[in-house]
Amino acid sequence: MTLRAGRQFLAIPGPTTVPDEVLRAMHRPAVDIYAGPLLALTESLHRDMPRVFRTQGRAYIYIANGHGAWEAALTNVLSKGDKLLVLESGRFAVGWGDYARRMGVEVEILKGDMRHAVRPDAVEARLKADTGGTIKAILVTQIDTASGVVNDIAAINEARRAAGHDALLMVDTVASLGCIPFEMDAWGVDVAMAGSQKGLMMPPGLGFVAANDRARAIHRNAGLRTPYWDWTERENNAHYQKYAGTPPEHMLFGLRQALDLLFEEGMDTAFRRHRLLAGATRQAIAVWTEGQALDFNIIAPTERCDTVSVVLTPGCDPDALRTWCQDQCGVILGHGIGDLAGKAFRVAHMGHVNAPMMLGTLGVIEMALAALGIPHGPGGVSAAIAWLAQQVGPTGSATPVPS
Repeated sequence: MTLRAGRQFLAIPGPTTVPDEVLRAMHRPAVDIYAGPLLALTESLHRDMPRVFRTQGRAYIYIANGHGAWEAALTNVLSKGDKLLVLESGRFAVGWGDYARRMGVEVEILKGDMRHAVRPDAVEARLKADTGGTIKAILVTQIDTASGVVNDIAAINEARRAAGHDALLMVDTVASLGCIPFEMDAWGVDVAMAGSQKGLMMPPGLGFVAANDRARAIHRNAGLRTPYWDWTERENNAHYQKYAGTPPEHMLFGLRQALDLLFEEGMDTAFRRHRLLAGATRQAIAVWTEGQALDFNIIAPTERCDTVSVVLTPGCDPDALRTWCQDQCGVILGHGIGDLAGKAFRVAHMGHVNAPMMLGTLGVIEMALAALGIPHGPGGVSAAIAWLAQQVGPTGSATPVPS
């Protein structure tokens, strides 16, 4: 007996579910890449992407995934022999740093672990010790989907300021942009990058980089610049130069619709939706952990992110749990990656997601725990429902969401 039918439901941290409106926007004939409508579309996207990053700087759109955007960010501001400081709090900042190392950049990792956020005081201490100013840039993720952590970018910037250091602050927002607040200019971020397949509710295939004036000035002398990623080339008035060739027009049609949906909802409202659904998910997990077969990966509640919950499985096989959810109900959970491979599962609550989707996912997980005989506290889904009911209120006017 199986309860699954129809399309699978993705509860993985990317790619996320694509709204039907976005799919319909992409389902149309190709158009002339030199004609006015596509030029106007490009202009609107280059105008609106900085709004999402919250910057007065420029944004660049690449035919690439997030790893391509990593490379775009690095090559435009660095030279061979430069030194980077990578702030470890999971897997992806270290991966970004590895890209830089393979390009001939010296990389130092400020050690962290998979269960804690970056410590701003450690950042400040390391930068103060760099009296010669050898560190040219700092790499950090706002959210790391391997660990489920959220880093305080504003506090990291304050640590840089307190140290009196002028290294560029470069932030990976792949798992956070469009889901939680990101204030590029207010937080002193020089370069930020993202991908299309998570909070921006698109298929994989577009990468984004935003840069402020300081980064663009440093760019002029960057020795790692290459034609495809080069910002200067993409600032050319020729339309095809903005994409280093033929524009990815169907992806652009979809991106336009996705941004329209985000702006129509309102970014602050979208942030609150993510906060509420993440909070409900954490309520359920907290109850389940009473059976001592599951645990939160991130120890401090305030460091658990609002886009993905990483659940450790010291008392069960996470792959058996994931297989049951997929085979019996068509719900796809994320697997543990990096140091957590085979030791955890991941529940995404990002992008095009709402209460029925999340409560259904939590219900399937709770069914799996019971069906597989995995020890767990009963009533996790009920706790999530009760918490959401309390937060939203009887009249639909939401009450403040606690941290």
